[in-house]
Amino acid sequence: MKNFNIPDFYKSRVISKVKEIRKINDPRKKDFSPTILDFGSIRFHIARHFGFCYGVENAIEISYKAIEENPDKKIYLLSQMIHNADVNNDLLQRGVNFLMDTAGNQIIPFSNLSAKDIVIIPAFGTTLKIEAELNKIGIEVRKYDTTCPFVERVWKKSEKLGQESYSIIIHGKFNHEETRATFSRSEQNAPSIIVKDITESRVLGGYILGNITTEEFNKVFKGKYSDNFNPALHLERIGVINQTTMLATETQEIADFFKNIMSDKFGTTNLSKHFADTRDTLCYATNENQEATLGLLKNNADIAIVVGGYNSSNTSHIVELCEQKLPTFFISSANEIVSKNEINHFDFSHHQHLHTIDFLPAKESIDIILTSGASCPDSIVDEVLQKILSFFPDTKNIDTVIDTLK
Repeated sequence: MKNFNIPDFYKSRVISKVKEIRKINDPRKKDFSPTILDFGSIRFHIARHFGFCYGVENAIEISYKAIEENPDKKIYLLSQMIHNADVNNDLLQRGVNFLMDTAGNQIIPFSNLSAKDIVIIPAFGTTLKIEAELNKIGIEVRKYDTTCPFVERVWKKSEKLGQESYSIIIHGKFNHEETRATFSRSEQNAPSIIVKDITESRVLGGYILGNITTEEFNKVFKGKYSDNFNPALHLERIGVINQTTMLATETQEIADFFKNIMSDKFGTTNLSKHFADTRDTLCYATNENQEATLGLLKNNADIAIVVGGYNSSNTSHIVELCEQKLPTFFISSANEIVSKNEINHFDFSHHQHLHTIDFLPAKESIDIILTSGASCPDSIVDEVLQKILSFFPDTKNIDTVIDTLK
């Protein structure tokens, strides 16, 4: 695995050591159980995998390289490089400006750009239409393109499916940057449609089996399929690809669902003619983080704290997994922890900020699950851990606790 050159301020004193020890003790990544940091009155259950993934570190390295190599040029990010406010704010402070917001709304018109300007493509990638507009201006789009290699792998799979005359079902959030980028390529390759979850998949499956009318189909999927998609014609051969930050288990559930639908309609012996195996589009990092979260949840704990950007898809899925078992607090940084008794946090399901009193249970020894999304720096998780420790003066020394792991 490549080692990326990312700024030291994204690294940490505690978390980086924990990760290094686990890497040495479990080089083949077979053990998804958490690391227990026992400070006495506080025990932190640290996920086996979390934080910056390959694609995020790649994007950060390229972005800071662009700043270093072009001190006298205007530098723009097409939109948020990753879904983390601290990372994006640091780039803004270094003079980088956003051209668009995460929904694709223009902040700075492309007409303001010149061929001499630098435009960084975010880790999610971008649409073919936007690429064409930038190329028309004369901007070298590929020079600082931070698109995640695993996102590009999904694009290649969509191309292969199109070549084999399959229609494409994309499991993703319709307005997410990555899904928009994937859809723009998919629709060039084959008739394409986006499903958000298993509920929408069941509607589409019902249509395939003739149990749902065209009117019901259009009510759910209006605006979510390509211009060349005709549901009456293009659901005879299908393949499923995904937004890489979606729950891998959910993507697999959706793929298995459609596999069964096609088997029911066309028979098991004819299945290979109607359904494509696309399991290789699942992102290993997203999958590992989710498996590590499931490993966390096998242990008993009092609360979970998940750190990451509030618009981060992969982080929200980790929150969803934790919420199924125990009280979970989704925070963006240590600043959200007001005191030993108070915390500000985000309710992703209802998209609202909350303030909770007495979030830490009143007991002699507290067990806290601590993890983060793939776009969250280890340094921020470190700050969360150390802030909570600061509320308990009689805890063990950090170095002593780390030494017990070796």
